[in-house]
Amino acid sequence: MSDHTGAEPEVIERESMEFDVVIVGGGPAGLSAACRLMQQATESDQELTVCVVEKGSEVGAHILSGAVIESRALDELFPDWKTMGAPLDTPVTKDQLFLLKDHEKATQIPDMLIPATMHNKGNYIVSVGNLTRWLAEQAESLGVEIFPGFAAAEVLYHEDGSVKGIATGDMGISAAGEHKDGYMPGMELHAKYTLFSEGCRGHLGKQLNERFDLSKDADPQHYGLGLKELWDIKPELHQEGLVVHGSGWPLSDGTSGGFFLYHAANHQVVVGLIVDLNYSNPYVSPFDEFQRMKHHPVLKQYLEGGKRVCYGARAITKGGLNSLPRMVFPGGLLIGCDAGTLNFAKIKGTHTAMKSGMLAAEAVFDAIKQGDEGGQQLTGFESAFETSWLYEELHAARNFGPALHKYGAYLGGAFNFIDQNIFKGKLPFTLHDTEEDYAQLRHAKTSATIDYPKPDGQLSFDKLSSVFLSNTNHEEDQLCHLTLKDSSIPLGTNLPLYAEPAQRYCPAGVYEVLENDEGEPTFQINGQNCVHCKTCDIKDPSQNIVWVTPEGGGGPNYPNM
Repeated sequence: MSDHTGAEPEVIERESMEFDVVIVGGGPAGLSAACRLMQQATESDQELTVCVVEKGSEVGAHILSGAVIESRALDELFPDWKTMGAPLDTPVTKDQLFLLKDHEKATQIPDMLIPATMHNKGNYIVSVGNLTRWLAEQAESLGVEIFPGFAAAEVLYHEDGSVKGIATGDMGISAAGEHKDGYMPGMELHAKYTLFSEGCRGHLGKQLNERFDLSKDADPQHYGLGLKELWDIKPELHQEGLVVHGSGWPLSDGTSGGFFLYHAANHQVVVGLIVDLNYSNPYVSPFDEFQRMKHHPVLKQYLEGGKRVCYGARAITKGGLNSLPRMVFPGGLLIGCDAGTLNFAKIKGTHTAMKSGMLAAEAVFDAIKQGDEGGQQLTGFESAFETSWLYEELHAARNFGPALHKYGAYLGGAFNFIDQNIFKGKLPFTLHDTEEDYAQLRHAKTSATIDYPKPDGQLSFDKLSSVFLSNTNHEEDQLCHLTLKDSSIPLGTNLPLYAEPAQRYCPAGVYEVLENDEGEPTFQINGQNCVHCKTCDIKDPSQNIVWVTPEGGGGPNYPNM
């Protein structure tokens, strides 16, 4: 179990470091903010100290995305990115969209009926992990300090309640809560302003949202779980630049989502499935839906005879503008997917995350340049955001997700075609989706069980062999980072009411319901398997699981993802 009763470790005073700006998370938003800050400092000949804290073992280790990206934000940040060697080497050459009717049949949607936002002409198939590694190189060359392997575990506050910075997590505390040999206390990083760019469902962002009531005027945030694999395929089956999207089978019973298959460079494809986390049947297993989906001829034609080389999973924020919290608070900002800037109508979040980071950097730099000593509310960001192309894009897409949730794939798709292609996102009304994803789960007794086929080891696989390909590892003897508010709820509430869905919605086999020698159920948490997807923190129907950071450097280590 995750709650522990070990002895309280000795408190050791933490050392501190001072910066002008601290950025939590080395993803596209955080690194774009870091680069833009230092560009402005160089242009103004002003000294500026900026650091980025990244919980992964290296920048890019925890980055998982489709991904087809627009270069719009990158064009602004580094106009000469092509000559600088940015890893955008595979332009999209062709788009296909399918509706899978059953396990064999599919209908290809004509281009003229596809929502305009889903066309990918001019975009690139990329590894966002490799893009962030490149951005980190640019940031360091500009003078940014980057600390990989250190997890931001705590928000620090001034006496007036404004954000003071963060503290990294202690290293070397046992599962019993005792100091081990080599114990190292966390470090405090103080800043005039702190930018939080932890990605979807950031655990510090979640705390800040609650403390400052940032979402009081917003719809509930909505999420999807994205599962992805990287494959080496037969050269004769490879069509570099081909982008395939689709929806339909095998998702059913009100479960919505969509698949992607992108032909990247070097005879590789990335294939994945996004399952919306508002599904209602507790027997749904997104992982197993993904595995059986790959047997459909639309996907099988490319994967058959190939070799799977990597696997990963990550939740995405998809509520869009309607669910966007207020991003500013005294002493800092939420940016990127920590706030929820992904454009679900485009199924893209990299360019929007980057732009949010750049806008934040400009607001912070202006404040510091004017002599601001920090701790203020950056109202300049809000006005800059509302007059930016980022806001314009999110506003035009505001009805896309709610339409699909309210009306389903067919009617919702028709609405979105009219909204995006004819009215260009300017219909004079806004649809809302006000029910939390976790609250939409039905009781098990009113739900149909799902009999998933066994994996064949060629196209479909089990969870443990998949987690192995994510290169996931955590220091074994440490406090469990998957904490329970009440340890009785999994078996006392979730098991009888929902057949304990954690054992199915988790894509890494972290949660299991086992039997002890007396034949009684026990709840087991395999924290070593965790790929940091955050699905449990989102979908638990009792909202009893709280994801906190493990020791820095733990988790997946994604290459080329």
